[in-house]
Amino acid sequence: MDVLTAEQRHRNMSAIRSRDTKPEIIVRHYLWSRGFRYRLNSRKLPGHPDIVLRKYHTCIFVNGCFWHGHENCRFFRLPATHRDFWEKKSAATGSVMPRSYRSLPEWAGTA
Repeated sequence: MDVLTAEQRHRNMSAIRSRDTKPEIIVRHYLWSRGFRYRLNSRKLPGHPDIVLRKYHTCIFVNGCFWHGHENCRFFRLPATHRDFWEKKSAATGSVMPRSYRSLPEWAGTA
């Protein structure tokens, strides 16, 4: 049973961003301050990398703890409601990302 109303839950979940997250902005500031120039969220590449350094044919994925659920991460916690849904979603996200990483080398020339 959810302790929040549907409207409150919707507001909470819509506040979780998929881009321009704090870790991503920290990485972007670090790269920019050291002279690296990049493209953001390239839709041309598999997995839609967060940062693409075209000059160096390099892609950077900044994986957030909420969506990726890394092992032994102290910041990751499954939501208490709809736990079975979130377990399946977390497992599916973990299996999709390695496929995206493996398919990147064939795109390296067009990044």
